[in-house]
Amino acid sequence: MMLVDASVWVAAGAPADTYHRDSRRLTQEGVGSIAVLDLTLYEVANTVGVKYGQPLEAQSLGQAIITCCDADRIVRMNQDLLSATISVAGKYGLTSYDAAYVAAAERYGWQLVSLDMRDLVSKGLAVTPDAAVYP
Repeated sequence: MMLVDASVWVAAGAPADTYHRDSRRLTQEGVGSIAVLDLTLYEVANTVGVKYGQPLEAQSLGQAIITCCDADRIVRMNQDLLSATISVAGKYGLTSYDAAYVAAAERYGWQLVSLDMRDLVSKGLAVTPDAAVYP
């Protein structure tokens, strides 16, 4: 199972992005082996809908996430994951947002896929879509 963060979903919807092709392939071909955090929906809505000013595209990407990752693969925050998130944030010097992805991936033994080069990929905590290993 792959835990796909918001940066990959945003790239999948942005044809000009360097990782668009790999992100789009992953989010389309990986159906059934992709999980997300509930946080992902908010991050995509904020980035695409608010920051990029494309609310219809944000809605479309959000629907794609929900369709791809039915309810059993949308991880919701709970007390155990919150505790792990705080621990991971301190250990790696991450924001709680990034740490939530790492904590969930570690908890479930999933591969984290991200385009956050500085905080996740460079630290070996995630792989890029072109390096993701499909189950």
